[in-house]
Amino acid sequence: MGLPVFTPDQKGDCLTGPRNRSVGGVRDWVRTNSDILPAMAVGAVLRVTLAAAAFILTGTGVITQGDTASYVVPGRNLILHGAYITNGLPEIDRTPGYSIFVAISGMLFGNVLLVIMIQIALSMISLVLIHNIARRTFPNCRAGAIATWLYACEPVSILYTARLMPETLFAVLILAMIDRLLAFYSTSKLSILVAAALALAGATYVRPVSYYLVFPLAAALAVVFHRRPEIRWKAPAVLLLIVVPLLAAWQLRNKIETGYGGFSSIVEQNLYFFQSAELTAELQHTSLDAEQKKLGYPDETSYFAAHPEQRLWSEAQRLHFMHAEAVRILSQNRWLYLKSHLTGVGIVALTPCAAEFLELINAFPPDGQMPARIINEGILASVKNSAARYPHMAIIKSLFELYLLFLYIFAAKGIFLRQRTRFSIPTLVGIALYFLIISGGAQAVGRYRTPVMPELCVLAAGGVATFRKREGRSRNDLAHTPRISLV
Repeated sequence: MGLPVFTPDQKGDCLTGPRNRSVGGVRDWVRTNSDILPAMAVGAVLRVTLAAAAFILTGTGVITQGDTASYVVPGRNLILHGAYITNGLPEIDRTPGYSIFVAISGMLFGNVLLVIMIQIALSMISLVLIHNIARRTFPNCRAGAIATWLYACEPVSILYTARLMPETLFAVLILAMIDRLLAFYSTSKLSILVAAALALAGATYVRPVSYYLVFPLAAALAVVFHRRPEIRWKAPAVLLLIVVPLLAAWQLRNKIETGYGGFSSIVEQNLYFFQSAELTAELQHTSLDAEQKKLGYPDETSYFAAHPEQRLWSEAQRLHFMHAEAVRILSQNRWLYLKSHLTGVGIVALTPCAAEFLELINAFPPDGQMPARIINEGILASVKNSAARYPHMAIIKSLFELYLLFLYIFAAKGIFLRQRTRFSIPTLVGIALYFLIISGGAQAVGRYRTPVMPELCVLAAGGVATFRKREGRSRNDLAHTPRISLV
């Protein structure tokens, strides 16, 4: 059999056809989404500028401070040695999602700036997903472009692209889940729901806070499709049968390796060192810091000094003790615990996160740790004290807070719009409330609001779009109002 003979034109078509198709696909996407390109450009500039300023002013110190090492170390050990361990012991505090990401995106070679650039790229993907979600939610207005602008300029999303923390990766996975879930509402294709389930499982491996989200989402699917018997139970079953076994696999690993059967031991530590410690501090009229020191926070040396009898205990036994002791204290003071938890919800919902921003650019006073200050002094007293001592910080906080309040006001307006797709608003509001409520308590900080901000921007975009429509109609009415002469 002879080889086929091509003319020069045929060769060119054969060789460049796929490339032309890919270029054509990019052109089609750009043409279809041209309304969000300016917002994406501004969002990229803001994020790159902050990252560059942080690096110039503070090096990598602030970018990698706090919890960063607890993700980097086990991820590096997993890739280099095949074991997810810290200090020679199985790691059960941190789930492996962000650890693997941060290792393969640059930290395996100590390249902090490469990780930041990849996180900025993920944030740009988040903007595209927000655009899609807003268009699915409010199909008959310009909410997609408005939501993109709102999130492009949103301080918390900008801030945590410049930190080696899991927030940016977690947000893009949650947005992918929401986008696929809303698409499934309109198409009923189970393959789309499978993608949503995988995104949710991936997000939970990045931050365990979404561990329980699968259950209300499965219940919501049963409600959405309650009039369609062929899919009414199939949809929630598919979601549960994908997510639950994937999460259970990590719990099985923890059980085999350490005897601890939970998904992340951070849950027990937060209950013991924050939730129950806050209640005890309030009952004994002391500070949270003082009570935490008595309990042995923040490291193992301090813990064994406070609990010398547990030196020979296994890690699973210590965690069981923490859980049991915390539950005992919380159950004896239910109303006080509810008050503490709701205060934490308020902190997550309303903290402007200006302190973290100023810290990144080396403008935050070293003695003013806002999370501890709020918990110990109360929100109003903390705001007054910090404003009196650091007026420049008060100005930044005011600007961030005004933007946040703007989003809440217009989100409330967007919730009640009539021009929306069915079930989209309850889904967005429900997911946002889930993250707010589950993030409350004494350990609450503003960064826990990261997965709430995309839903808030989408809902606010609906409110802003309606406002602009009414303003446009008013101007048109004025323009066409006949002039009446009195002469």
